[in-house]
Amino acid sequence: MSVTLTDQDKTTLRLAAWGAVSLMSAAGIAESAHKVATHGSIALTSATGVVGHVLTKAPKGVKYGKTVAELADQVLPALTASMSLLRQQDPAEAANFRGTVIVAIETAARTHLGQPSPTMAEMARKITAALDAA
Repeated sequence: MSVTLTDQDKTTLRLAAWGAVSLMSAAGIAESAHKVATHGSIALTSATGVVGHVLTKAPKGVKYGKTVAELADQVLPALTASMSLLRQQDPAEAANFRGTVIVAIETAARTHLGQPSPTMAEMARKITAALDAA
């Protein structure tokens, strides 16, 4: 199958994926938000396929808000919308997007020794639920 994405579609995918890493960074601020963001970003830029081409750049001009709640209000629906959009065009790319985001949040959560904090684990659960809501 062929995937045709508008500029708005690409922005939605970028907002969703890069925003998920930002949410994990916010949840991991007590440890090292910078390490969380760095490791999650590396995972995103390591993606392949159509998703990999789109996620090579972070979204530009997006205002995430001033609180984690405002960020989540934008990112979680964008994750669901991204999955719906990709499933309609190419289920394999939808699976690729989901897998890429999951790897990014798992990588971000592993920047701490041992298990992720309860805050990070809960944020990862919310991100996964948004991906699976489509």
